[in-house]
Amino acid sequence: MSVLSKPANAFARMSPFFKGLTIIAIGVLGLVLLMVFRPRPAAQEPPRRVPLVVTAPADVRSGNLTIRGNGTVRPKSQIVLSSQVAGRVEWVSPAFASGGRFEKGDLLLRIEQADYVNRVDAASAAVAQRQVEVLQWEEEQELAREEYQRLAVREGLDAQDSASLSSLIFREPQLQAAKAGLKSAEAQLADARLALGRTRIAAPFDGVVRSKSVDVGQYVAPGQNLGSLYDTDEVEIAVPLTDAEAALVEGIWEAGAGDEATRIPATVRASFGGREYEWPAYLDRAEGALNEETRTVDVVVRVPDPFVMDDTGRPPLLLGTYASVDIQGEAREAYAVLPRPALRDGDAVYVVEQDTLLVIRPAVMLQEVGGEVFVSADMSPGDRVVISPMDIVTD
Repeated sequence: MSVLSKPANAFARMSPFFKGLTIIAIGVLGLVLLMVFRPRPAAQEPPRRVPLVVTAPADVRSGNLTIRGNGTVRPKSQIVLSSQVAGRVEWVSPAFASGGRFEKGDLLLRIEQADYVNRVDAASAAVAQRQVEVLQWEEEQELAREEYQRLAVREGLDAQDSASLSSLIFREPQLQAAKAGLKSAEAQLADARLALGRTRIAAPFDGVVRSKSVDVGQYVAPGQNLGSLYDTDEVEIAVPLTDAEAALVEGIWEAGAGDEATRIPATVRASFGGREYEWPAYLDRAEGALNEETRTVDVVVRVPDPFVMDDTGRPPLLLGTYASVDIQGEAREAYAVLPRPALRDGDAVYVVEQDTLLVIRPAVMLQEVGGEVFVSADMSPGDRVVISPMDIVTD
């Protein structure tokens, strides 16, 4: 028997289980030997991948910031017109209709005057009667004094004794009562004339009729709503600002309602017929409390002469118009205006230098207007900032 036949005979005498284990062991050993003695590839440095980015030029400015907000146009002054006297309406002005314009002092409507004319006549007659009574008692007083003087001369009385005499002798109470009656009659005459004048209802200011609720032939009572009017000298826009935006408006807390010395310049823009128009305006005041719903500071911007059209064909600034408002902010020596994607994590911008080097520069956002951000950063005109997304960035 040969030497090689012995392992073969030993393998043949193994049970099937051990045969399987032997085959697996031989296969694992062969795989390990192949892994150990395999040829290794030559090491190569991976090629450098230069990222492609989209950049935009930095718009570096100086001067006053512009704080932008929005709001709805509302009237500065609006009243409900009512009658102070009762009566039937006998005339209504053609201007007293929804949208009608009028000037201060224009007659808007007239209430029937016959009853009030009669009251004036009756009060005038009462005054005349009281005047006659005063004259009569003045004559009576003069006669009483003359009679006393004659009696004093005839009886040799001392003139000083007249001071102790009762005022009834000289008709003083009667004269004072007549004068009081005259004063009361004159007051009634003044009331009658005032009521007669109130039958003519005139416009209290230059304005426009917003609504009308009365017409000819209708009976009106004192205090009844006749219509709604609003002033056209100025209109208002309430603009909500965040506390950060309000902090950029210099003098916002010193602005006093109606004080020309504390006005802050502003510009109002609104679209009409596909075109955008501008109106000069000013910040009149800031509300005294935060808006409970929005937690913003509401400032009131006024637009003078909103219904005056100019050579550009600018239409009136109608009530209810949704407008944008630019308010003059504080002055800065330098700030940059960038596209919104240029600001990274709210406090940095990526600047490309020499077309190959990316530099991370800190930035402080001052405000956001539309798709642009106003930032305070160390930037120069011509600097290009990255606006495309970047996953991994190093300085």
